[in-house]
Amino acid sequence: MDMILDSVAANWPIWLVSVVMIIAAIIDGMILKVPNWLTFPFILCGWAHGMIQGGPAGLGASLAGTAVGLMLLLVVRAVGGMGGGDVKLLAGLGAWVGVSSVWWAFVVTTFVGALMALVMIAASGQWKKHYYMARQILHEWKTVRNPEKLYAIAKERKPTMQLLPYGIPMAIGSILYFAYAGMLV
Repeated sequence: MDMILDSVAANWPIWLVSVVMIIAAIIDGMILKVPNWLTFPFILCGWAHGMIQGGPAGLGASLAGTAVGLMLLLVVRAVGGMGGGDVKLLAGLGAWVGVSSVWWAFVVTTFVGALMALVMIAASGQWKKHYYMARQILHEWKTVRNPEKLYAIAKERKPTMQLLPYGIPMAIGSILYFAYAGMLV
């Protein structure tokens, strides 16, 4: 028991981030939104932690992680494929863990999200509907090329879609990455 407590104490920032990610996943699963009251303090505290732990260089690393977290999902957000809360949640993750870790957490999250989407489609039994919708979306991305128009099209289509609250795969993917990378122990 002491070994576990020592591990948590030594790696408290990653444990804190994991708890925030789980809270975000629960909220996103319930209301399909990751709220600003969670994401903004998450980002700001990540910056403060970076500054306290590493001075100006630590703050710089935290800001760089935030920027990478934002950029990874911002393009998908711009065309209506994701909510702003998800983008800010990944930015907050980057503020705490830096560029490399936010990148790898994103990569694992992408696979977890794809697997969850496939399970949701299989459970619905509507393979054809989702196949044609995916083709339509890809066609729109190739032909419309205007993010504002794509966002409007996506917003109009949203009520007809079964949505995946992306905070859930983001929490699972991040924590899986932390475990794999030995960041929790």
